[in-house]
Amino acid sequence: MVQHAGRGIVITGSGSAVPTMALSNQELSQIVDTSDEWITTRTGIRQRRLAAPPQSLVDLAVPAAEAAIAMAGLAVTDVDLIILATSTPDDLFGSASMIQARLGATQAVAFDLTAACSGFIFGLVTGAQYLRAGTYQNALLIGADILSRWVDWGDRRTCVLFGDGAGAVVLQTADRDRLLGFELRSDGTQNACLTLAYQGDPQSLTGPVAVAKGTYQPIAMNGQEVYRFAVKRVPEVIEKALYRAARSVEHIDWLLLHQANQRILDAVAQRLKIPAEKVLSNLAQYGNTSAASIPIALDEAVRQGKIQPGDTIAAAGFGAGLTWGAVIFQWGPG
Repeated sequence: MVQHAGRGIVITGSGSAVPTMALSNQELSQIVDTSDEWITTRTGIRQRRLAAPPQSLVDLAVPAAEAAIAMAGLAVTDVDLIILATSTPDDLFGSASMIQARLGATQAVAFDLTAACSGFIFGLVTGAQYLRAGTYQNALLIGADILSRWVDWGDRRTCVLFGDGAGAVVLQTADRDRLLGFELRSDGTQNACLTLAYQGDPQSLTGPVAVAKGTYQPIAMNGQEVYRFAVKRVPEVIEKALYRAARSVEHIDWLLLHQANQRILDAVAQRLKIPAEKVLSNLAQYGNTSAASIPIALDEAVRQGKIQPGDTIAAAGFGAGLTWGAVIFQWGPG
């Protein structure tokens, strides 16, 4: 796989947005049989942000996108590609075009990409290929999800985990490539481990002709299997991406994993022998925001001054599909 053909890319801006409404573990314990101690010790999550009933995915994605575009120093009309990584669009036909219109990005083509909690990583690699080919010059990648729409709030195995939010980055063409290497994987044989599945009942139209009418069912997850999958496959895919980048673990300044569970973050770091101070984590405040988790954590670390231009970041996503992937990149134009 050739990963450095054509021109290079650089990430020049980031942004994020989360709902103002928060639900603490203590408040959640009034809804289901759980406790702050039970949730915190098993997941590391202390609260999650939830979109209010009128709030849409577009409402979260637009301010995140605007912040990323502003940091990159671009005009909105400079953006010529928008990729929205999401599993929870406002419209099943897609929400990227609605974001394009709300932003006023009149020169941009926009489309949705679905790879669940791996969506931001898959979107980053997808956007990079368009830029490297010279088709587009300035891409906006957004990871956004409102999983609270699809959580069974009576199921303590899943409702304690998920939150809502949006994060975005701007990718631009550059003379020197800062996307150093990547690896993407899928295994549909494990699909049943984490699903948000459609279920329909037969509806007769005429004679023998019938169709299925229904809706999507709440999120269902085999937590133990997902944990085993993540702690085994994520270190492997990061090592593969490092190999493609001609880098070693010692070159990593920051480990940026999908914010699913603190025990997964800790286990992956330990297997790679990456010290805890290099692991970025904010899931205590936000929970699992699916495709939004990596760009939200990235944006916070950049704005806090942790991540500096030129820092090497190993980012990895993993989740439903099952899908997983890793990207090695250097932050900013430094």
